[in-house]
Amino acid sequence: MRTALHRRVVRFVTTSWILGAAIGCAVAVSAVICEAADQPAKKIPVILSTDIGDDIDDTWALALALQCPEIELKLVVGDYGNRIPRATLIAKFLEAAGRTDVPVGVGCESPCKAKFNQAKWIEGYDLEKYRGKVYQDGVQAMIEMVMDSDKPITLVCIGPVPNIAEALRREPRIVEKAKFVGMHGSIYRGYGNNPNRAAEWNVVCDPASCRAALTAKWPVLITPLDTCGLVVLRGEKYAKVRDSELAPTKALMENYRVWSEAHNARGAKIDPQHQSSTLFDTVAVYLAISEELCEIESLPIRVDDKGMTLKDPAGATIRAAVRWKDLGAFEDWLVDRLTKTK
Repeated sequence: MRTALHRRVVRFVTTSWILGAAIGCAVAVSAVICEAADQPAKKIPVILSTDIGDDIDDTWALALALQCPEIELKLVVGDYGNRIPRATLIAKFLEAAGRTDVPVGVGCESPCKAKFNQAKWIEGYDLEKYRGKVYQDGVQAMIEMVMDSDKPITLVCIGPVPNIAEALRREPRIVEKAKFVGMHGSIYRGYGNNPNRAAEWNVVCDPASCRAALTAKWPVLITPLDTCGLVVLRGEKYAKVRDSELAPTKALMENYRVWSEAHNARGAKIDPQHQSSTLFDTVAVYLAISEELCEIESLPIRVDDKGMTLKDPAGATIRAAVRWKDLGAFEDWLVDRLTKTK
């Protein structure tokens, strides 16, 4: 028969054991958390393929990629013609940003319908004197980086994509080791939130190359005009970027002024003092990191010869950011990245 004293001793021993076990678990969990906190976050390896120099949003996207701690920028390649001017612009921008650790790739030969609007900014700059690496065959450099990587590389493509079509032609196996994130198409809405869909520039300039990229057997995620066509910074948000002293953002604003002058000389009325242009390409950079602020749909898409991205049951299934969950939050994120010291 157990006495009251015996029961109290048992309760004391049991309670002490449970408390000790709980403290031990807490210490172990705390150690795991501290160890995880000490580990650097895994970066996303990214190759940026861009028609920089035509519309200014590519320059915004490059500045953004440089300011995202989640991204390991492996290579920036000019795409869609103007091979040397684009590579020169990329190189000078990387140098101005203090990022000559990032290699530059010269894109493949391709006809180009666009005007190169940032030529004034690269006057007098010699590509051969870039302090980083310059690959004269940017497509081959891209292929080798993808094939040699021990983890999948994200191809962020923010222009027409002859580079990508050529890479797929040379080495089809890149689809096994890469994924495609692009600023392409118009699913439900067109430019300026127009309810009529449009033949979007990056598609209509080279429908065949875009078709090759979107039908390749790799994961595809795009921001069409439905989402990227709504991004414009105004007011205090824009002023914060305009007045930033960060090197990449200062170089961005210099280019925006040069780009605006080139357009205004042809009759436009752009005032870089008060707001941005439409920042289409920044959304593709965001999607390489997160999808949290967008509504994503999986859709069968066919690219026709007129540059339309049409829903078609026979088309390739891709994922598209078709609506914003919170556009304002994206703008805040964008401003924060472009103005905050990493």
